[in-house]
Amino acid sequence: MTLKIKDMKNSEELKQIVKDKYSEIALQSKTENETSCCGAGGCCTVDYAVFAEDYTKLGGYNADADLGLGCGIPTEFAQINKGDIVLDLGSGAGNDCFVARALTGESGKVIGVDMTEVMITKARENAEKLNFNNVEFRLGDVESLPIGGNRIDVVISNCVLNLVPDKVKAFAEMYRVLKPSGHFSVSDVVLKGNLPANLKNDAEMYAGCVSGAIQLNDYMNIIHNAGFTAISIQKEKPVVLPNEILSKYLSTQEIEQYKLGEFGIFSVTVYGQKSCCEPNSGCC
Repeated sequence: MTLKIKDMKNSEELKQIVKDKYSEIALQSKTENETSCCGAGGCCTVDYAVFAEDYTKLGGYNADADLGLGCGIPTEFAQINKGDIVLDLGSGAGNDCFVARALTGESGKVIGVDMTEVMITKARENAEKLNFNNVEFRLGDVESLPIGGNRIDVVISNCVLNLVPDKVKAFAEMYRVLKPSGHFSVSDVVLKGNLPANLKNDAEMYAGCVSGAIQLNDYMNIIHNAGFTAISIQKEKPVVLPNEILSKYLSTQEIEQYKLGEFGIFSVTVYGQKSCCEPNSGCC
């Protein structure tokens, strides 16, 4: 079963589908997840490697926490400093949290939020094994974060926001919890240009993370409208679909345009900063 946004009747139904699938994913190995449509299971005829990133040489990396579900390495660009309080949205088994903890050090704190109970349990078990007392995992919804306002220095997220039904609420919540002058760095999946509907459907079957992806311009506008400044794309990587899929729907010329990045599916890492001069913040 793939996670198809367009088939969902409402956002609550979508959330339940995502929750059920990621509960299943939590019990699978990294290898199983990397070869099954971004963890969706049983829908691919080709190995899933289109989003693969190598975490193994990063400080804080823990193999038990790596389920192979990301589409980037947001901590690579997140400008995390010693002592920072970092929030990871959709923290899964804790992979990005543990990498962030290596950067913020013992003087900082990392909070992971995930809406899947099984993932939270797995992440807490991993943190306990590592004897980390400054990494915390909370059950919660990205659209309504269980965190007070103006508390977080850096927000990170990895291939999660595309699956959130209300991205406007998600970025508004990120803005709310960040301290004045705090910032985010999130990796996500977006679209550029008009993809034939059937091609997008097949792409979703090939890599389930494509589901819920919106146009890059729309994505950036949501961030801008949430109030963020200094917005930039820190990294952009095309999703490589095999010719066996592309040739069904695109001409030879269109395939070349696709491969040149003129349109298609991309994983991006995006940065944005909360203004220092919030009303009554006292920071300016």
